[in-house]
Amino acid sequence: MISVTKTFLPPIEEYNMYVQRAWDNQWLTNRGELVLELEELLKNHLNVSNIVLTNNGTVPLQIALKLLANKGEVITTPFSYVATAASIIWENCTPVFVDIHPEYLTIDETKIAEAITENTTVILATHVFGNPCHVEAIEAIANKNNLKVIYDAAHAFGVNYKEKSIFEFGDVSTCSFHATKLFHTGEGGAMFAKDESLQHRLFYSHNFGHNGPLAFHGLGINGKLSELQAAMGLAVLPYMEIILEARKKVVDYYNKYLNFSKLKRLRIRTSTDWNYSYYPIIFESEEDLLSVEQQLKEYQIIPRRYFYPSLNTLEFSPGKKMPVSEQVASCVLCLPLFVGLETADLEKIVTLINQRVC
Repeated sequence: MISVTKTFLPPIEEYNMYVQRAWDNQWLTNRGELVLELEELLKNHLNVSNIVLTNNGTVPLQIALKLLANKGEVITTPFSYVATAASIIWENCTPVFVDIHPEYLTIDETKIAEAITENTTVILATHVFGNPCHVEAIEAIANKNNLKVIYDAAHAFGVNYKEKSIFEFGDVSTCSFHATKLFHTGEGGAMFAKDESLQHRLFYSHNFGHNGPLAFHGLGINGKLSELQAAMGLAVLPYMEIILEARKKVVDYYNKYLNFSKLKRLRIRTSTDWNYSYYPIIFESEEDLLSVEQQLKEYQIIPRRYFYPSLNTLEFSPGKKMPVSEQVASCVLCLPLFVGLETADLEKIVTLINQRVC
């Protein structure tokens, strides 16, 4: 079976080397040696000013919303993973959906201003498939209206925009280190803030609010990364260049050999160093998508309808009609993309798709 993704696993002896350090230290959690080491290495690798590692990629969204949204209205995208909208509602805020750009697939910045009300507190936008939002326009809107900006950058590890880490934009950026991501810790994530005061609040919020063992800065939860998770991250990180090179080859193959007469592909924003995180194709109709999906599955090739459905159509987060998002969500399919995908498999995938759409 060829799945849409496959977890990159470093040589087990290299992972075990880091695990052995945790065993020797007899320290498995509470910001041990491996977590601290991984944080410093990632700061250097990503060229970011601050980072807090977390036990998954959703907790950072929840913490950021808890600190910045004040139970208000949060302007967000309907085209994202469900965690984006669910986190807003979980933190007793109200999602206000704004439609997306039909080519970049990120929130349509030209429609944000009209969605702002006196109850709006935050703009929460997603860098979809690692493709940056129009961060300059969003920053200008936020500054004009005294709003905070949170970026769901779950897919954006290693992405640079205008020679700057994508994590350096917004008040808070968050990332996922789930096993399916480019860089991973099995489960895990991170949050980033340039402002030192806000970074301090993010930090203590992910550790029960602690200020030392017996005092507290304020309210917090348990969002800490374990030493075993950090061990995986330390073992994976040295392979990032190999991972990116392998994924780029797959993307280049799709770009070259797929017939785009009846398909659309993601348009990457200008001045972006992309990370080849996903390969979405957009069909002319849902019927075409379902036909291709069924054909691929008959050959044990398992793509993914990602993101589907449009979040404004979910029962727990109803919103106004979002024509572009709903259309894209019904017609987008992510193709297999991972390290180790063979040319023969790519040939089969492309041939089956081209036969159906031509």
